[in-house]
Amino acid sequence: MADDKSEGGGGFLPASIEAAWGLRERPSKGPKPGLTLDRIVAAAIGIASAEGLDAVSMGRIAKELGVSPMSLYRYVGAKSELYVLMQDVATGAPPAPLPAGTGWREGIEHWSWAIREVYHRNLWMLRVPLSGPPATPNTVAWWERAMEALEGTGLDEGAKISVIMLVGGFVRNEALMMADLAAVISASGQGPEEVLARYGQTLRRLADPARYPAVARMLDSGVMDEPDEPDYEFRFGLERILDGVALLVEREGGK
Repeated sequence: MADDKSEGGGGFLPASIEAAWGLRERPSKGPKPGLTLDRIVAAAIGIASAEGLDAVSMGRIAKELGVSPMSLYRYVGAKSELYVLMQDVATGAPPAPLPAGTGWREGIEHWSWAIREVYHRNLWMLRVPLSGPPATPNTVAWWERAMEALEGTGLDEGAKISVIMLVGGFVRNEALMMADLAAVISASGQGPEEVLARYGQTLRRLADPARYPAVARMLDSGVMDEPDEPDYEFRFGLERILDGVALLVEREGGK
């Protein structure tokens, strides 16, 4: 079984995560020739990409690989470990650093758009429960890239972490919200314009101007009549968050 923990440089990490870091050798001979942790993770990602995270199970992966479910536990001890490894592989390496002299804001913007693209390619990742801070090679590399972007701000290390958590949380939440909205639109069988128009019509019937004057003014403005361009909300939210970080840098960075 691969659920033993070790202090051998990994700080009580599961054996499968230590193997991802190269802190222990991966099993060289499995119950079936050719079975490896990499193949298990790749099969799980394939299932999640095609059918969603709920379709991922040890039994389903075993069937995909032509092995018994118990044989998988030689490589990964639990589904929670598998999720961590799936996320690490699907996330991949972070983008290359921007040229020297690039400002912190441009660096964080670049990082944010890049991780958003990862989420959009792997929507199943948004359904994985949070299990802890970055602890796999690629996730730590992304964290490193964001910390590098904030190097010239003068912020202390705790503030840098808080900024990354704030921005990363926004990116994830926006991607999740957009994915949910896209699913609703897809299930309706209509296009975004039709769905938005129908919602506006419904809200006009329900929102009595005497009781909801602010909502009525918004509807009368016509802002709900046409959908925004796809990236508008993300760009708007990210810019407002970074405006706030800029004030923090101005106030705290020189201390």
